[in-house]
Amino acid sequence: MAVLTSERLTLRPFTQRDVPAILALLSDPVVNTFLPWYPLKTEAEAQTFYQERLRGPYCWAICLQDRLRGTDVPRGYIKVSPQAPYDLGYALGQAYWHQGLTSEAGAAVMEYVRAAGLPYVTATHDRHNPRSGQVLQRLGLKYCYSYREQWQPKNISVVFRLYQLNFSAPEALVYRGYWERYTEHWVEEL
Repeated sequence: MAVLTSERLTLRPFTQRDVPAILALLSDPVVNTFLPWYPLKTEAEAQTFYQERLRGPYCWAICLQDRLRGTDVPRGYIKVSPQAPYDLGYALGQAYWHQGLTSEAGAAVMEYVRAAGLPYVTATHDRHNPRSGQVLQRLGLKYCYSYREQWQPKNISVVFRLYQLNFSAPEALVYRGYWERYTEHWVEEL
């Protein structure tokens, strides 16, 4: 898998040595507020998370290009699922929020997956997390529709907004999987 760089970031594949950093990131309950799992508690859980969720052709550790802070230590992750709906997901440590780092990482990833031949990318965000929606908009994704899901394993009702960016797919193509799966769906005026 490719290593991607931007002005302030290096995006690289995760390795076994990153398990402590994964635990530090995903043990934070605030970081996990809008993620679909509970905060990690042990290094064994972080190891499992790494093995099951942070490997694959389009998954990167977000690392700062700042020698004072440690260039190679993951401060977050960003990934795109390699099959439809080609879902974009990310998390970043609280100390790095509101600095444009997720948008910067996302721009590099969008260029990479476009060149790799993905037809489109989707992303969803909880409507109570509008900053995530702003990141998606900065990356060029367009709002398509909203739906209500009983989110597992947290077992809470969440309204998600689906965004999509088409690369080689027809401009009018919208991924309909969530629309068809969940009976409560609609288009919001944003």
